[in-house]
Amino acid sequence: MKILVLNAGSSSHKSCLFDLSQGDVGAVPQPLWRAALDWTHQPGKVELSASGGGETIQQVLPITDKAKGLKAMVNTLVDGPTQVLEGLAAIDVVGHRVVHGGREYIDSVRIDDRVKAAIERLIPLAPAHNPANLQGIEALEDILGDRPQVAVFDTAFHARMPEAAATYPGPHAWVEQGIRRYGFHGISHQYVAQRTADMMNCDLAELKILTCHLGNGCSLAAVKGGISVDTTMGFTPLDGLMMGSRSGSVDPGILIYLMRQEGYSADQLDRLLNKESGLQGLSGQSNDMRSVVEAMEGGNPQAQLAFDTFIHRLRREMGGMVASLGGLDAVVFTAGIGENSPLVWQQACAPFEFLGLRLRSDLTRSKEDQDIASDNSRVRSLVIHTQEEWAIAQACLALL
Repeated sequence: MKILVLNAGSSSHKSCLFDLSQGDVGAVPQPLWRAALDWTHQPGKVELSASGGGETIQQVLPITDKAKGLKAMVNTLVDGPTQVLEGLAAIDVVGHRVVHGGREYIDSVRIDDRVKAAIERLIPLAPAHNPANLQGIEALEDILGDRPQVAVFDTAFHARMPEAAATYPGPHAWVEQGIRRYGFHGISHQYVAQRTADMMNCDLAELKILTCHLGNGCSLAAVKGGISVDTTMGFTPLDGLMMGSRSGSVDPGILIYLMRQEGYSADQLDRLLNKESGLQGLSGQSNDMRSVVEAMEGGNPQAQLAFDTFIHRLRREMGGMVASLGGLDAVVFTAGIGENSPLVWQQACAPFEFLGLRLRSDLTRSKEDQDIASDNSRVRSLVIHTQEEWAIAQACLALL
């Protein structure tokens, strides 16, 4: 089975092709082909990159229409130096990352008109992502015809959270309006939880796992018995941890103050909280943890404050997830920061030695998934490279 995976965003599109006709479907195979579109750098044009068959191409195309850009990207599968298929008919199914599935979708689902209508109806909950996801689905319909397509929802893994964990303590009308904690990064959290169980040679249903997805966007999940019972992101991906350029949780009174005293509009607050806060805002340097740490080590006090605040809030939310789990068998780090920062691993885990969590002294990055806990640690700590594309392909395989 050949599975095309598409992650369509507002300013970029990423895609890859898996061939499951040979080999162990439980292992993570290398895609036959990868491609990406970037609409941000050159007005009126799109940057296309693709690799396959041992070749790589990079092009700048005079295209502004997203559907036409997607067609150009998919055509590199069957034409030019990156060709890996004789024709698009060889594709058996397309899997899409869809950011928001609301309360309706707690599992992956084959896409039909009803599913597309639901994704469109949920646009107010994910205005930057669901429109792009829907556009990607419709574009692939035009390109591939009636080929099966599957929606894999980023919110689905958290949809079984207890009501008490999902409910905000506002008026009860919020419950009826669907204002609740949905959680995000679910595809990643679900993948690394299962990978943790595999690495520990345990049944996922028997484990209490704290998964830490730390990248430009950051979230934690408390995974108990294979189910997400709590998470830090909420109604939107803005809630919870301090992130690259997002504030995470702040006192809502600050926003009321800024509106009343400084005349901030909703759009200004949106930009402030999503684009001008977090590591970027506090450090005044970058939304990239590597740059912040470099500036901190060079004696920059704002960078030091940004790092210290990031770690403080991470530790606090980790403690909350441990309480929701009622115990702890493993802490898992993934995504850009989580996979590559021994300093963050050490700082994040240090306060939890009282639980028997102890890390090795020789912490280093690795291309492979690794256990970074010491031999005498009662709690395991793993660093796992998240494989969201492969998780989407697995969902397609399971569904079809």
